[in-house]
Amino acid sequence: MIIPKGTLIPIGGAEDKGTDLEEGVIKRDRLNFFELGILKSVLNQIGKENPTIILITTASQIPDEVSENYLDAFAKLDCKNVTHLRIRNRDEVDKPEHIAAIEACDGIMISGGNQMRLTTIYGGSEFLTILKNRYQNEHNFVIAGTSAGAMAMSSTMIAEGRAQTAHQKGAVKLAVGWGLVRNLIIDSHFIKRGRFGRLAEAVARFPKLLGVGLAEDTAIIIEDRTNFKVIGSGMVIVFDPKSLSHNNFEILPENMPMTMANLTTHVLANSDRFSILEREVEVLPVDAAFE
Repeated sequence: MIIPKGTLIPIGGAEDKGTDLEEGVIKRDRLNFFELGILKSVLNQIGKENPTIILITTASQIPDEVSENYLDAFAKLDCKNVTHLRIRNRDEVDKPEHIAAIEACDGIMISGGNQMRLTTIYGGSEFLTILKNRYQNEHNFVIAGTSAGAMAMSSTMIAEGRAQTAHQKGAVKLAVGWGLVRNLIIDSHFIKRGRFGRLAEAVARFPKLLGVGLAEDTAIIIEDRTNFKVIGSGMVIVFDPKSLSHNNFEILPENMPMTMANLTTHVLANSDRFSILEREVEVLPVDAAFE
């Protein structure tokens, strides 16, 4: 396996905007932007003063409002070399100015919205090829994405699926993602929107993959595609189907409730680490926070 040199940071979505942190107040708005701590972690991974960042808002239906909030949030951290690539359709992806931007930037931030827009608009493009090559070959190149931008990072991507019916076979639709990470299926807004059922169906269908559910205002830093570290205020749920003793997905008719026995589940919090290859958890000692 060829280990990539870059870093992925999928974020769970609906992150706290952090507009009045100096007053101890965290504000939240409908545009789903991240608390400054997660954004600062993105910049720290790049490890460069005032890095060049490009924003991809293709998934969103309100790209201009989204970009304004990102620009404001980056500016609060003294990162002002940020460019919004307002790509709305496939014909715009490989424009020379967009290719030049992806070749020159230090990192990329992908907004939330509809993940299928990301795969249908960017799939097979020169832009995505360059993005993958830079992630594969360049240290400190960071790809961060929130909500839809996080889910599109995997090879197998959840395209849709209502939480209310997700325990029924066929309720969850899967699609091909960007393929930046191959052995994970990533879901976002995991706790607030009750998406346990749909991630469970995804790993029942593909039991060789790990399911990773990201709570809001929470992210993971994936290093070398082999391990990740949890950051943020919420939790990360990992579904490991390697020990399944019963999985009736293949024999069930459509729309019937599924059964899965011995699905290994990990609940992780800030600073916990997980080995994707070994499928093992490395957590802080229980009393570490009290020392």
